[in-house]
Amino acid sequence: MTRRRAALVGGGVVAAGAVVAALVVWPDGGGDSDGRRRSGRAPTSAEPEPSRSYALSKAPRTIPAVREHTPARGPGWRPGPGGRVVVGAPELRDEARLLAGELRLRYGGEARPRRGDVRLDLEDGTAGGNPEAYTLTVKDRIVRIGAPAQAGVFYGTRTLKQAVRADGAAPEGVVRDAPAKPRRGFMVDIARKPFSAEWIERRVTELGDLKYNELGLHFSDDQAFRVASESHPEVVSADHLTKQQVRRIVDLAASRHITVVPEIDSPGHLGAVLKAHPDLQLRDTRGVATQGAVDIANPKAARIVDDLLREYGELFPGGQWHIGADEYQALVVRDPEASFPRLAAAARERLGPGARIQDLATRWLNDRARAVGPARAVRAWNDGFFRGGTTAVDERVQVAYWTGKELGARDPVEYLRGGREVVNYNDEYLYYVLGEPNDFVYPTGQRVYEQWTPRVLRGTRPVDAAYDDRILGGVFAVWCDLAGAQTQEQVARGIRMPLRATAQKLWDARRPSVPWRGFVDLAGRVEGGG
Repeated sequence: MTRRRAALVGGGVVAAGAVVAALVVWPDGGGDSDGRRRSGRAPTSAEPEPSRSYALSKAPRTIPAVREHTPARGPGWRPGPGGRVVVGAPELRDEARLLAGELRLRYGGEARPRRGDVRLDLEDGTAGGNPEAYTLTVKDRIVRIGAPAQAGVFYGTRTLKQAVRADGAAPEGVVRDAPAKPRRGFMVDIARKPFSAEWIERRVTELGDLKYNELGLHFSDDQAFRVASESHPEVVSADHLTKQQVRRIVDLAASRHITVVPEIDSPGHLGAVLKAHPDLQLRDTRGVATQGAVDIANPKAARIVDDLLREYGELFPGGQWHIGADEYQALVVRDPEASFPRLAAAARERLGPGARIQDLATRWLNDRARAVGPARAVRAWNDGFFRGGTTAVDERVQVAYWTGKELGARDPVEYLRGGREVVNYNDEYLYYVLGEPNDFVYPTGQRVYEQWTPRVLRGTRPVDAAYDDRILGGVFAVWCDLAGAQTQEQVARGIRMPLRATAQKLWDARRPSVPWRGFVDLAGRVEGGG
């Protein structure tokens, strides 16, 4: 972000200390900076307290930390009796009412601000029009939050809320803030382990305060299918979310400017669908069923998946979708064509004499992307992309990069060099896998905070900075491979600090100047009362 003047903080996350916003107290209980007695009465609006009586402010302490703060001298702002949240545009009333309730202020509608108030405004030109950028100005005992879009205004209210919780007040001066990455997500595997709607809603509120903008729901897998369906009720598991519950989650998320990203993984991980439709089961030359895999040469398999994708288009109206494509078991064997000759024959028949099973799988992925529709951004797991072949993945499909352990693993630089956009799901840092199977270990917030950045896509080494713009952001993921290993509440406690560390590094990838122990302490403060 551009350095606007020498007073701006730069070169790292702001290491803000306690807010200093109190009048100098003289030994005799009165007096000003030249020693003269004061009357003891409170100054009126016509008699501002001299700015030289205040220490130069420090940046508000928040998670994630603000990227720029111009300090100033003044009393700052703290919520008090009679304080209001007022708006300059009616579309900001929801953000205003939420903040008013959190800070125990009154919602004042469209009005000019007065001392003690917070004013929310839509302003053109903030940070080049970035809809998530905002400015927060504290001056004359008034807070003004302005942004080009509602999302930016909302993030400004999160900064104010956290500043008040951390230190009781918002410091004098100007915050100019915007995220480093446009995709900042948390994903939970509700297919293997049923999480309650209430648990998910609590995470939405938590994510909003941390300025995340995505909640991923992986709700279909071999173990279960967890969202109600009218088009194919036979695939839905007994323990599932109703559409009413999903709509409530989606609406709550939207109020926090979070997109719910659904995932129906295919053509693998469809065991729940296969239980209802065993005729779609992929089998090898010996007749042995291939776990979770549908026969992609069977048109009925595509029809069922597309029915579900189209049905859920109304339920999940956001602009981001995940279509899976990973770990299709027909392609994890050494010689797929020998093991699955029917698929090999279908590939040649439909895609040409040189086509292989991987081309048929790529065609499946592209067809599912078309079923989702052109208005949405689509992503798929990196092991659903294959080197070579006669068929390429549609250019608009983003890479959800999670591993480099698959057969024929491709380095993330291959995707980036080819112009593909990538979302970071690095399983070394961002995978919280229940029960820690297959050499997974629960990630620690400290390791994410001190070692990871969005450029660390695979393993522990970052890709070249030249590719940074093609890395859209990252997602911290909970996978429930051993579902009984932790309760819902144990999961919530286990991911608490990793989520906060990930939020910090997605908002500002630079090395934090607040040490880890200070970050942990701050997390406790901003989550306290208020």
